[in-house]
Amino acid sequence: MKNYESEVRERWGNTDAYREHEQKTRNYTKEKWAEANDGLMTIFAEFGACNESGASTDSAEVQALVAKFQAHITANYYTCTDEILAGLGKMYVADERFKKNIDKYGEGTSEFASEGIRIYVENK
Repeated sequence: MKNYESEVRERWGNTDAYREHEQKTRNYTKEKWAEANDGLMTIFAEFGACNESGASTDSAEVQALVAKFQAHITANYYTCTDEILAGLGKMYVADERFKKNIDKYGEGTSEFASEGIRIYVENK
């Protein structure tokens, strides 16, 4: 995460979400960061397992997982609005760094999660 701080600040530093993130995480300990980040990666692993099992991205299971993902971001980082969530879903396939990291949980996990997010946001 430290490697991307300047890029994140440049891209999103003037947003409410960035300011909220700074406020919310200001006093995070190393353990709290690990807990929050591990929780996020666990959710990506769950997306990977759903993808491997042949679940449909519009299934109740996957849609509940997207809701869990959005809630996790809101609880640990910043308020993850539907607009932000949609943007994250697109970024997870457009940015090779994210795609590579997410696809550690199974080939195609980034596309699967992105499509699940797209459907979730469209159906709200």
